[in-house]
Amino acid sequence: MIKGTFFCIDAHTCGNPVRLVTSGHPNLQGVTMSEKRQNFLQYHDWIRRGLMFEPRGHDMMSGAFIYPPCSENSDASILFIETSGCLPMCGHGTIGTVTAAIENGLITPKVKGQLTLDVPAGQIHVEYQQKDSKVTSVKLHNVAAYLAHQNVVLNVPGLGELYVDVSYGGNYYVIVEPQAKFPGIDQWSASDILHWSPIVRAVADELLECIHPQDPTVNGITHVLWTGKPQKQDSDGANAVFYGDKAIDRSPCGTGTSARMAQLFAKGHLTLGDSFTHESYIGSQFIGKVEDVIDVNTPTGVIKMIKPSIAGWAKVYGKNCITIDDDDPYAFGFTVN
Repeated sequence: MIKGTFFCIDAHTCGNPVRLVTSGHPNLQGVTMSEKRQNFLQYHDWIRRGLMFEPRGHDMMSGAFIYPPCSENSDASILFIETSGCLPMCGHGTIGTVTAAIENGLITPKVKGQLTLDVPAGQIHVEYQQKDSKVTSVKLHNVAAYLAHQNVVLNVPGLGELYVDVSYGGNYYVIVEPQAKFPGIDQWSASDILHWSPIVRAVADELLECIHPQDPTVNGITHVLWTGKPQKQDSDGANAVFYGDKAIDRSPCGTGTSARMAQLFAKGHLTLGDSFTHESYIGSQFIGKVEDVIDVNTPTGVIKMIKPSIAGWAKVYGKNCITIDDDDPYAFGFTVN
């Protein structure tokens, strides 16, 4: 018999959902959040499926659990959950989680306005602004990002040759810029993006090896980032990020913005200290910045990576109590194709 009750705070970051689970946490084995992520996926993934998929969630749903810190210098740890799995890192999820947690007193920072957080991809640092009881903005200093593959030709069934890059910003992204077979997101409908993204991802994932040089549990291409003309004059770029089976990120995507900046840096379009205002498919914005450039030693040599920051906002809009009981035939969720 499997049964659990979970209290949740629902929020959105620039339009994309974040469900912060505040009770019902499974006891995870492991020292690091990377190890605890593996333990969750092996023994407790029914919780993710029940809370993220229909009928309790939907295709775009994502969320998080807050755990005690894994490191002496951190304030807390975050485990990310969404329809696509248990991500190593989630930028919009961090912004929404920090907003909901601070506003509801779930994290007591060692230094007001700052947080150090352990996540499966490593450790991140956060600065937040607060007015009265509301968090007005969150800036996260993400894990190191880098360009993994560039100028790759994919033969996409039904579409033809597509020239892409693959970049890491906490997750691995296929990045597609406008070209002969892709006019840009401003010319494609959401249904076009949803149709071609899983095909492109599958072709790229089969062709290209993507294994993080410092943590082999972080591997595989999970996201597709399509680019195009922004809607707003003050945006430097625009994207539609595909994840899961049928989701387009409504936010500009934090790890996607990090991956995009790493790609642009590697190609000479951004340099140390540059800012990059990134626009989502619905027009919301994150402000990214190349905060630092570092050399990372790996088994195959030194890789130059950037340390990106991402600034955005989130709004809390509800609280709920969700029960998952295996006497319900849809206890562990479903999707409709």
